[in-house]
Amino acid sequence: MLQLQLLSSPPLTPQTVNLNSISNPKLFPSFSSLNSSQTRSFKFNPLSKPSKFSLKCCQSEYFDQKQRFNDSSSSSSPSSLAGLPARFYVGHSIYKGKAALTVEPRAPEFVPLDSGAFKISREGFVLLQFAPAAGVRQYDWSRKQVFSLSVTEIGTLISLGMRESCEFFHDPFKGKSDEGKVRKVLKVEPLPDGSGHFFNLGVQNKLLNVDENVYIPITRGEFTVLKSASSFILPYLLGWHAFANSTKPDDTSRANNANPRYGGDYEWSR
Repeated sequence: MLQLQLLSSPPLTPQTVNLNSISNPKLFPSFSSLNSSQTRSFKFNPLSKPSKFSLKCCQSEYFDQKQRFNDSSSSSSPSSLAGLPARFYVGHSIYKGKAALTVEPRAPEFVPLDSGAFKISREGFVLLQFAPAAGVRQYDWSRKQVFSLSVTEIGTLISLGMRESCEFFHDPFKGKSDEGKVRKVLKVEPLPDGSGHFFNLGVQNKLLNVDENVYIPITRGEFTVLKSASSFILPYLLGWHAFANSTKPDDTSRANNANPRYGGDYEWSR
C-alpha cells in the first residue's frame, strides 16, 4: 500500500481524498503516472498551502524485509558456512510393545600432527538407545538407557548366527575412583522359536540409584538390517574412508620411492 501525507501549518482537520477519483492531471501532475490498480490516499487541508510533504511506501519495506530474509537464509545454508561440508545425522529405530530401540553411528575423531597430516584419536562407535514403553505407541525417552558398541563388539554382533548369543559388559568408570558403581550388561540371545533375537540391557547405577532392565525382541529381518548397516559403517568408524579419500596414485609412488620399506610390496621385493 502506498500512502502519501501532506502536513499543513494551520491545525485544521485533514480530509482524505482517493487519488483514483482525481481526473485532472494538471492538479496533481506527479501522480498521473501512478498505477491505478494500487490503493493510494493522502491527507491535506484544502484551505492552506501544503508546507511539508512526506511519502511512505509500504511495498518497498516489504521487499527490503524479504531481501534481508533471503540473505540471512542463504548465509546459513550448508554450502556457505565458511566452506564447511554439511553434517548429516542418521539412525534406525525399532518400536515394539515393551520398548523402542534406536541405533545411531558416531563418527571417529582425528587430531592434527605437526606434519599437517591427521591421526585418529578415537574410533567411532554405534550408540544403542533403549526406551521403555509408557503406553500404546508411546515411549519414555527420559528414562532411556544407552549402550555404546565398539568396533570389535560390532564385529561380534555381525558374525552372530540365528541360534547364537553374545554378552557385553561395560563399566564407564573402569580405572577411575567410581569403578564398579555403574554396570551395564547387554545380552543378545536367540528367541525360542528361532525367529530372531532378544536384546536385553540391564543397568545398575549406584550413583543415581537406578536398577533397570529393558528388553526388546528383534525379528530376523530387523536383525539382518542391523547387521547389514553395521557391516557398511564399520570401515568409516575405523576412519579408513579418510585414508582412502586422501590416497592418490602419485602420492603412493613418491612415498614408495622415498622409503623402500613403505608399502606391502616390500615383503615381495626381498
